[in-house]
Amino acid sequence: MSGDDSSTARRVLGVLGIALAVGLVVTNAGSIYGLLSAVFPIGATGRVVTININVYWEVECMNEVSSINWQTLEPGASRIVTIYVRNTGDVPMSLGLSTDNWSPQNAEPYIGLYWDYTGGTLQPANVVRVRLTLMVSENAQGVANFSFDILITGTEAA
Repeated sequence: MSGDDSSTARRVLGVLGIALAVGLVVTNAGSIYGLLSAVFPIGATGRVVTININVYWEVECMNEVSSINWQTLEPGASRIVTIYVRNTGDVPMSLGLSTDNWSPQNAEPYIGLYWDYTGGTLQPANVVRVRLTLMVSENAQGVANFSFDILITGTEAA
């Protein structure tokens, strides 16, 4: 072999060696990365707070309220129902009252729902007695039967 041939052969072998080395690195990158990596664990703690309420018929919180039958009311009449609201979450809250899904829709202007909740803070696991009062306007007309949803909302106290 002449000097030029051996020099070319060495260059080819060198290029092949480099290609082989690069191929090995790429093929085993995961293993090599794993060998060169480090893990530093950091513990984490926290608390997830919840806001939740349940409504019951009695202060002992045995029977949940699922529906209230207001029975038959004449124009100008009212009816009071007592319920108990329990904070089943883990943060203090205040309560709000609203209505929705009136049927028929024209009943809402003639029928009002009110309560005696004073707006105090309800602590976790505590129960508050609430009197709901349904009042039918003296001017009520065109409403024979009605239904609606009572929405009692708990909001985290500031």
